[in-house]
Amino acid sequence: MRTLNMRSVRVWGMATMLIASGVVGFAPVTPALAQTRTLPDFTDLVDQVGPSVVNIRTLEKVAARSQQGTPGEEEMLEFFKRFGLPIPNIPRQAPRQNRPQPDEEQPRGVGSGFILTSDGVIMTNAHVVEGADEVLVTLTDKREFKARIIGSDKRTDVAVVKIDASGLPAVKVGDVSRLRVGEWVMAIGSPFGLENTVTAGIVSAKQRDTGDYLPFIQTDVAINPGNSGGPLINMRGEVVGINSQIYSRSGGFMGISFSIPMDEAVRVSDQLRNAGRVTRGRIGVQIDQVSKEVAESIGLGKPVGALVRAVEAGSPAEKAGVEAGDIITKFDGKAIEKSSDLPRLVGSTKPGTKSVVTVFRRGNSKDLSVVIAEIEPDTAVASKAPGRAETKPKASTAAQVYGLAVSELTDAQKKEASVKGGVRVEAAVEAAGRAGLREGDVITQLANTEVASVKEFDAVVAKLDKSKPVNVLFRRGEWTQYAVIRPGK
Repeated sequence: MRTLNMRSVRVWGMATMLIASGVVGFAPVTPALAQTRTLPDFTDLVDQVGPSVVNIRTLEKVAARSQQGTPGEEEMLEFFKRFGLPIPNIPRQAPRQNRPQPDEEQPRGVGSGFILTSDGVIMTNAHVVEGADEVLVTLTDKREFKARIIGSDKRTDVAVVKIDASGLPAVKVGDVSRLRVGEWVMAIGSPFGLENTVTAGIVSAKQRDTGDYLPFIQTDVAINPGNSGGPLINMRGEVVGINSQIYSRSGGFMGISFSIPMDEAVRVSDQLRNAGRVTRGRIGVQIDQVSKEVAESIGLGKPVGALVRAVEAGSPAEKAGVEAGDIITKFDGKAIEKSSDLPRLVGSTKPGTKSVVTVFRRGNSKDLSVVIAEIEPDTAVASKAPGRAETKPKASTAAQVYGLAVSELTDAQKKEASVKGGVRVEAAVEAAGRAGLREGDVITQLANTEVASVKEFDAVVAKLDKSKPVNVLFRRGEWTQYAVIRPGK
């Protein structure tokens, strides 16, 4: 007979009671079940928002081609040429007489959109309707309407179209500021023409800079051709973005997609609906990023703001006193963290508004008052005709420790470089060459000090600690930029 240890019996009995009472269960299963219960369920959202999503097809008129052979013959020949295959001997029909043919409407593309108002105002992407001669909108109940384009804006890729209908299910617009990274979101659209396709994922990043006027919402929601213009929806059933772009090396979805923030899209759509176009502000500067090296060398500290590389003649910025080499750190009190922030803030400001630009210049901050002008279409900058060859003045050698030789600017060179003073680089070797300077550059500042002549340049050089880096502001062609010269490196 086996003897049991009484302590073991007591422990076993307690465990039995806990299990029987439900206090203790199968521990490995409980966390998995709890996690399963917290996974999002999108079914109600699809029922709620799905009827507001539309399919958009575009048509364009093309001149009918006269048939010179069998139908599809040209496409077949192109197929063989593209893949390097031997071209077969295709029997040809006798050429027909060319007769005038009426223009034909051919499919141009497929996209998505969503109903903004119950009377038929629909939002989509500008690239979906661009170049279309006819826009067809299909609702989830299979009704099809011809739409007219109210307006589109290429810079933000937002377009508004209108169909003649009423009582339509409009979307709810969400607050983008409440959107959080890691939050679940859903997209509905027509990828590859497959209507009412639902995909889901999470917000990967906000304020993603892609070089455009808008800071995009980045997600890992599957977006493919045909999803463009469809809504990005949060878990409250609100539209927080318009699906617009993907990052791809193959042409298909690779886990990174971008959506236009809905607050920006609504702002654009309001202007399109009221005026048919979007007006944006401008101040007339060419800007660049501020590198960490430059920020430290000029005393700015952090690499923030927008470096002014050029100021347009007669522009609001020039009238306000903005100079090439300034670093714009604030616009109307709003900090400029990176250079792309500035055109977005200025662009969203109504033309005619008086704003305050804060610039960092030669170690100090300064507020300048500027009147915002209206942005104009981009125009090519005319190249300047080469000036007459002139005898080079004798170069100064006071800055040889930096690998520089500089000379006085002639009046013609000052006019050509659009500067009031400075020195011309005649040679840039060793440290100066490594910093990126080259012959023909015009140096206007050295160590945060303006230099209008060789004499002033030499005076600044004489006071410098030759073992430490020095910042140089110079002009090259139309652009002004900084360089940091590091002696002996």
